Amino acid sequence: MQLRRGDTLVIATHNQGKLKEFRELLEPHGLTAVPAGDLGLAVPEETGVTFEENAEIKAAAAAKAAGLPALADDSGVVVDALGGAPGVYSADWAGPAKDFALALRKVEDGLRDAGANTPALRTARFVAVLCLVMPGHPAEFFKGEVEGTIVWPPRGTNGFGYDPIFVPDGHERTFGEMRRSEKQALSHRARAFARFAEARLPK
Repeated sequence: MQLRRGDTLVIATHNQGKLKEFRELLEPHGLTAVPAGDLGLAVPEETGVTFEENAEIKAAAAAKAAGLPALADDSGVVVDALGGAPGVYSADWAGPAKDFALALRKVEDGLRDAGANTPALRTARFVAVLCLVMPGHPAEFFKGEVEGTIVWPPRGTNGFGYDPIFVPDGHERTFGEMRRSEKQALSHRARAFARFAEARLPK
C-alpha cells in the first residue's frame, strides 16, 4: 500500500538525532512526520535479538496506539573484532543516561583487549533497518549498511551516537566530521530510507 502526499507518518523514535534525519528525508515526499513522543506514546521494551525484531516492536506499537502508519528504525554499529557487538545493543552501551562517550570508550577498550590495533583489524559497519507498519497490513522491512573502520580518538562533533569513531570506506573523515548533507548521501539510514522511498513513498 502506497503512502500519499499529505499523509501523517508516526516516527517511532524518541531519539532527536534520528528524528531530525527522518524529517529531512521525508520532506521532499510531502508527508507529515509526527514523533511518537508528541503523541504521548510510550517507549516499548525492545526485547528482540535482531534489528528487524526491534524495529517491528517499535513500529507496531506506535501504529496500534496512534491508528496511523508508523515507521521505526533500529540501528547500530557492528564491530567485527568484538564478535558483532554492540550491534542491537548499541544504545544500551550508552547506559541509562545515554552517555555515548561511555559507549565509544567501551568500543575502544574492547578493540584494545582484542589486540585490534591496526585499521585492518578494526573493520565495522553501520546497519539500519526500517520497519513500516500500516494498520491492517503486515510489517515491511528496508535495510541499509555502510562499511567502515573504527578510529580513536573520536573526531568531529556533528552527527550523534557512534559517528565520531566511524570512518566509512573510501573516506578519510568520520561521520562526526562530515556535514549532514555528506552523511545523508551515504549513511546506512539513508540507504535503508532510499529502499523504503522507492517502495512506498510518493514520487
